[in-house]
Amino acid sequence: MQKRELRQEIRNRKRQFTEEQLRELSLPIINKLLAHPRVSNAKTIMLYYSMPDEVYTHEVIDLLAEEGKTVLLPKITDGQTIEPRIYRGRQNLKEDGTFHIQEPTGEVYTKPEQIDVIIVPGMSFDHHGNRLGRGRGYYDRFLNAISSIYKIGVCFHFQRVNEVPTDENDIRMDEVIDNGEEKTV
Repeated sequence: MQKRELRQEIRNRKRQFTEEQLRELSLPIINKLLAHPRVSNAKTIMLYYSMPDEVYTHEVIDLLAEEGKTVLLPKITDGQTIEPRIYRGRQNLKEDGTFHIQEPTGEVYTKPEQIDVIIVPGMSFDHHGNRLGRGRGYYDRFLNAISSIYKIGVCFHFQRVNEVPTDENDIRMDEVIDNGEEKTV
C-alpha cells in the first residue's frame, strides 16, 4: 500500500469513532505514558496539542507542566519547520490559520538537544517503529536534526499496520504506544 492510500484507509477507520469515543480510547495510552520511566524521569518533554482525531493530549500536557516539567509544543514556522515552544498554559495557545490547530505562543526553546523525550502523533505506525505522518514531513525534519531525543509514537490500536511504507527521509520511533499492547522497537 502506498502512503496516500494508507492515509486514506486510516482516515476511514477514524471516521468510525466520535470525538468522545476517541477521547475514551486515549485514556489507556495516556496512562501508559504517565507510567513510562522515560516520561516520569524527563525534565524536558515535547508533546503535541491534539486535534480531534488524534490521541487526546490536552490534559496530560497540563498535568506534566504542573509536575514541574518543561513542556514543549511544536509551532510550525516558515511553512515547514517545527520550532519547539515552551508551554505556559492554555491561555498561551493560538489557533493557526492554516490547519486550525492550537499552537503555542510562548518563547522558543533554544536547547532542543536537551529534550529528554518527544511524544509524536502519526496517521499509522508499524511494529518496527516506522511512522506515517500527515504528509508534510514536519516531524521527520525536526527529528532528523536532533537524533538524540527518545521518540515515542502514540496512536490508537486501529492505526497499527503490518508495514508502513517508508523512504530515506522517514524517522523511526524508538517505541510506539497504543491502547493495545506496548511495543518497543
